[in-house]
Amino acid sequence: MNIRNFCIIAHIDHGKSTLADRMLQATGAVTEREAREQTLDDMDLERERGITIKASAVTVQYEHNGAPFMLNFIDTPGHVDFHYEVSRALTACEGAILVVDATQGVEAQTVANAYKAIDANLEIIPVVNKIDLPSAMPDDVAMQIEQILGLPAEDCIYVSSKTGQGIDTLLGKICDTLPGPTGEKDAKAQAMIFDSVYDDYRGVVVYFRVMNGQLRVGDKVRMMSTGRVFQVSDLGKFTPKMTSQRKGDPIAAGEVGYMVAAIKTLEDVHIGDTITVDNDPAEKPLAGYQEPQQMVFCDFYPAGITQFDELRDAITRLRLNDASFTFTPNSSDALGFGFRCGFLGMLHMDIIQERLEREGKVNIVQTAPTVTYEVEKTDGTVMHITNPADLPDPSHVKELREPIVNVEIITPNESIGDLMKLCDSRRGQYKKQQYLSDTRQILDYDLPLAEIIYDFYDKLKSITRGYGTMDYTLAGFRKDNLVKMQILVNGEPVDALSVIVHRDKAEFRGRALLTRLKKEIDRHMFEIPLQAAIGGKIIARETIRAMRKNVTAKCYGGDVTRKRKLLEKQKEGKKRMKTVGSVEIPQEAFMAVLDPGDG
Repeated sequence: MNIRNFCIIAHIDHGKSTLADRMLQATGAVTEREAREQTLDDMDLERERGITIKASAVTVQYEHNGAPFMLNFIDTPGHVDFHYEVSRALTACEGAILVVDATQGVEAQTVANAYKAIDANLEIIPVVNKIDLPSAMPDDVAMQIEQILGLPAEDCIYVSSKTGQGIDTLLGKICDTLPGPTGEKDAKAQAMIFDSVYDDYRGVVVYFRVMNGQLRVGDKVRMMSTGRVFQVSDLGKFTPKMTSQRKGDPIAAGEVGYMVAAIKTLEDVHIGDTITVDNDPAEKPLAGYQEPQQMVFCDFYPAGITQFDELRDAITRLRLNDASFTFTPNSSDALGFGFRCGFLGMLHMDIIQERLEREGKVNIVQTAPTVTYEVEKTDGTVMHITNPADLPDPSHVKELREPIVNVEIITPNESIGDLMKLCDSRRGQYKKQQYLSDTRQILDYDLPLAEIIYDFYDKLKSITRGYGTMDYTLAGFRKDNLVKMQILVNGEPVDALSVIVHRDKAEFRGRALLTRLKKEIDRHMFEIPLQAAIGGKIIARETIRAMRKNVTAKCYGGDVTRKRKLLEKQKEGKKRMKTVGSVEIPQEAFMAVLDPGDG
């Protein structure tokens, strides 16, 4: 049997999942009756948003020139926030199909994913998709692929995922040009875990790719990083449904499958770990994956009737299914016990929160996202902080550095001036400009990560009328004139609202933030002062007026001192109430911290 392992990579919305659907139909894995759009996107969230969040592995049988082929392919996400899913998929393959939209051409994430595949030494087949559309320019896009990525234009395969045109040609090309796996069936077993899910009835279901040797039902297998031993009770493949192997059939070198082995605890499975047979183990584990680098951090606290234990269980279970976010216990005076979580980006954070609320059935209060800062203390030690509240006393801080990202923006020519203004307003440093085609160019900027995590992408899309795209990579940390701005509500500092800002923008940001908070926090029975402070210096103030009863309504005429007496009595009561009263801060107030206030 000839085996081909490959993944489908592309920019978001260029038609990867639809192409996967057509390939499943063309190979007979899915009948016309079973077919539906986004067959491999099995999460409700993926269908609602029209994006792929989790990479999906499938095994299909195909006959080419009279020879049988086993095709194992992985449909990957396209958004920059899910690049970790893509990097894991690339490690499990020998080839990649690079899909480019015939109407939009090469985009930022196309370039990023292509370079990832080249770094992983994969054979790349360029595919120009959506050629059935009236505005398609397949020849121009093929030339773009050659100019930017160096893949010959004549090697591009023109397909339409919608109509099925060109799919058979693509399958033939996969069989002819992609290399087969190099593993040996008779060697000691080594299988790499590239994903896992938790099943209430079967425990942890492990997805793996066998690099060497073979695995069978009944084998005692060992996880090489933890040393734990389990007995395999079920082995199978996704076709695309979970299908168990015939009795006695192994999953051998080069093949992809799933394993059930009564693994009860989530900690026993690590993505990137190596599985080997216990009585004849391999000498050393496989290389595994580079750990993902979290870019954005925020706190999750239980809300409503949700308890801390329920939130912990939900997060632990989701962590098994998505190894790219981290969590550590945390506590806040205002919000109680919760977790500090790290994410790859804002969309990733949004998806995790929604999955927790849907799949974990918990209610969450989320604080404003922040980034990691590097602090060099006066004694020479360097520490990383993800929460402004953890910043040491300013007298102990020698240098405060913020994360800088290298941003690559692909934009139409007419939007370049406005985009440069946007980047300059966010403290960006211009690097270079690159010609892409007659109508588009690539802008290269270094920008502080804190300035782009909230609404930079939305503004970019607005300026370019939806035609601009961006991709970013972490370039390191840079020293700047940064200060911690605290927000005091009713005289009490609220840690979750504190923020690290550039000193030149501190007063402007402070005023803008207090104006937003004033709208978000409800009026109480007492007056609430809102203050922004740097150290002991108040730089801005707003006041939320008290709700008050008209205590003088019953006074018809008479001496003014009667009215004054009643008002003074009310004022005394408000003062007392203010000293013991607590201010309810809504979820929206925590997100107000993010607004840069640049209109």
